[in-house]
Amino acid sequence: MKKKILISTGGSGGHVIPAIILHDHLLKKKDIIISTDKRGYKYLDKEIHKILLINTPKLSLFLLPLNFFKILFLCIKSFFFLKKEKIHELISTGGYMSLPLILAGKCLNLKIYLLEPNFVLGRANKFFLSSCEKIFCYTDQIKNFPEKFKNKMVVIYPLVRDEFYKKKIRKSNNEKLCLLIVGGSQGASVFDQNLKKSILNISKKFSIKVVQQTQLTNISSLKKFYSENNIENEIFNFDKNFIKKISETDICITRAGATTLAELSILNVPFIAVPLPSSKDNHQFENANFYVKNDCCWILEQNLFEEKIEQMIEEIMQNRSNLNKKKENLINLNYQNTWINVNQKLLNILDEN
Repeated sequence: MKKKILISTGGSGGHVIPAIILHDHLLKKKDIIISTDKRGYKYLDKEIHKILLINTPKLSLFLLPLNFFKILFLCIKSFFFLKKEKIHELISTGGYMSLPLILAGKCLNLKIYLLEPNFVLGRANKFFLSSCEKIFCYTDQIKNFPEKFKNKMVVIYPLVRDEFYKKKIRKSNNEKLCLLIVGGSQGASVFDQNLKKSILNISKKFSIKVVQQTQLTNISSLKKFYSENNIENEIFNFDKNFIKKISETDICITRAGATTLAELSILNVPFIAVPLPSSKDNHQFENANFYVKNDCCWILEQNLFEEKIEQMIEEIMQNRSNLNKKKENLINLNYQNTWINVNQKLLNILDEN
């Protein structure tokens, strides 16, 4: 009989996508249930995933009394669910969404595992470090990680979906540079507002194709702008075959969510990371800085974006050898990152504890 594991997640794609990848890694050996809040539910497929909806409220000082009783109710609900389903182990991908389940799991003496995909320890994960068996991380150099819990750290390669390993990047030597612009699951209005004029100026000097993710309401106006200025373009909001777009890209302008950077990295696509300034503990900057230290990308702070992005892209166009060097560095960084290697490490840790 397969052991039952509950994977707790929710919120943005940065939390939910790693949970889906964990589900896919473990499904052959374990019976998996995924818990999520309403925000995370849209990323899941009810025909594929067993889903538990736990809509944990954000902790707010103003609403603390009301939230306290709601979280208490969710803890009780989680306790009886975990007991009824005979859950053996619980994995949290971080965030406040997991609070009721982890507290209930502690009461039931379940084995608890954490995942920290960012290069700064999240506050929820830090709070539960003393309660977990192990915490899966992408590096042993995570900022704000307490020394006394370093023995719980298990370093794995960044989690990416299986199809990313199977997709080989196009080896392009074309003069036309394919530029992918993607704001992530929460979008990036700064790319929509402050980039098109720079791209127009660049297109007058170099041959360029633009593939850009944007809000639904912005697609027609952005497409019209590029088309009227004879710039080859693909403008979209959501594409199920997004992996194909990445694999045909020469360079990407992106936020610095851990999952997005891992996907670009495994496909050997260098990127200009523009970290979200409001990200907690500046974790997006630290995510990108890991790749900068390995000479795989560039970082551009948002307050300098409009001023510097045009010059940066022009320099990349003028010096293709630097772009190719970063591609080679990404290949070297990921040469042992395979689905099988990640799968075996996850299963070995879960089975030995």
